Amino acid sequence: MSVKLIAVDMDGTFLSDAKTYNRARFLAQYARMKAQGIRFVVASGNQYYQLISFFPEIAHEISFVAENGGWVVSAGEDVFNGELSKEDFDTVTTLLGDVAEIEIIACGKGSAYTLKQYHDGFHAMAAKYYHRLEKVDNFDNLNDIFFKFGLNVSDDEIPRIQAMLHEKLGDIMVPVTTGHGSIDLIIPGVHKANGLKILQKRWGIEDHEVVAFGDSGNDVEMLRQSGFSFAMANARPHIKAVARFEAPHNNDEGVLDVIEKALNGEAPFN
Repeated sequence: MSVKLIAVDMDGTFLSDAKTYNRARFLAQYARMKAQGIRFVVASGNQYYQLISFFPEIAHEISFVAENGGWVVSAGEDVFNGELSKEDFDTVTTLLGDVAEIEIIACGKGSAYTLKQYHDGFHAMAAKYYHRLEKVDNFDNLNDIFFKFGLNVSDDEIPRIQAMLHEKLGDIMVPVTTGHGSIDLIIPGVHKANGLKILQKRWGIEDHEVVAFGDSGNDVEMLRQSGFSFAMANARPHIKAVARFEAPHNNDEGVLDVIEKALNGEAPFN
């Protein structure tokens, strides 16, 4: 079976825990992908401006499904923007403001926004994931297009708060785990799989021609949709149960090992 698109999650998947990857090995593989007519897509919950920093040599020619599908960019072209209505944005920020255990990042197209009142350690952590980040007094009257919210929550509180948000937000936004100590609120139907589908339609690529890698709750729809879906060895059992195959650990260049097999036409790609 032919492969025409390879989509990778970043944290816990393509990147090691140290937030690095074997650049020389990948760029050699990318040259082979181009020669074989295979598209490469970065599909992450992270901010577009952060994601392009990982691929300075090729960011202008690859595609990004950023913000968990909220913003799709292909070869520098703006392809899709999810957009939360002002009314829904205000409803969500009011609800979140009443939950003391949550630190909030409102994710917009121009920038991400967080509150000045949060401690410096949180601001420093957030800046690693959001290269454009403004500190504001409150979330009132922000002029931007908003795709999602990133919520910093202690690991032991995630199940309780995720369930509470699911109950209280109803059909407005969906809480999904991201795999690095946080919850993302996404617009219903605006997820990584939707972003991939938009790109697939542009390129005439069917689901069975897609290879996708992920490790967390925000990868589930993408893994279910893709013909060659790989959960990382470090993924939790319920994520592995969704995927058709397993890739080696993210700290062992697991994604690159599988890409090598795809390029060589080895099992399961033969």
